[in-house]
Amino acid sequence: MTDIPLLSCRDLHFAWPNSPRLLKILAFDVHAGERLFLRGPSGSGKSTLLGLIAGVITPQDGQISVMGQDMAALNNSARDAVRANHIGVIFQMFNLVPYLSVIQNVALPCRFSSARMAAVKAAGGVEAEAKRLLTRLGLDDPALLRRNVTDLSVGQQQRVAAARALIGSPSLIIADEPTSALDADSRDRFIELLSEEVTASGAALLFVSHDGGLAPLFDRAVDLGEINMANKAEAA
Repeated sequence: MTDIPLLSCRDLHFAWPNSPRLLKILAFDVHAGERLFLRGPSGSGKSTLLGLIAGVITPQDGQISVMGQDMAALNNSARDAVRANHIGVIFQMFNLVPYLSVIQNVALPCRFSSARMAAVKAAGGVEAEAKRLLTRLGLDDPALLRRNVTDLSVGQQQRVAAARALIGSPSLIIADEPTSALDADSRDRFIELLSEEVTASGAALLFVSHDGGLAPLFDRAVDLGEINMANKAEAA
């Protein structure tokens, strides 16, 4: 890992309208190649923080730097470009496109990112790289790859979502409660495979969950309650 963070949050403030909950993050960093576990109970603001990092929402104050670019200072199209080129997201509900096949879902990010398209072309092409990732994640049945994702089990859809996030070697992978619907054995195996693929690509992994028992599977663990200064102010 380098000394310069891949992701850096400083003096970050955000509150939803008419909500008493506030995120107030003085400092939060993730370094290149790091596998970081961010824990916190449901409703603590984990998904909100991820939305801020990905540039889907913007803070009222503060700085969020991804690959040296301040997401809060960029316009919408520039934020979209940073997200498309450098961030892969595994959503809690997967957010797969129901009318597309497995292969088409995995390849989708390359349609919106010239950087990711260039990376997969160098690796042998979009379809070849999509198949490689799916095989790596245990989906190696050729007939399955042409099926609509709605025909797949929850566990299979989860792995399709992971392959979609990983394709094109983005620098930061964000996983938002991706194992909440899995049993313990499937969960641990999925995290192992995800970690191995992230390590192979050199990406950083920010894995978010309410299940603190997963923390030993990662390089470092951070509790959102400990870095959210708003919680400390309420406690005082």
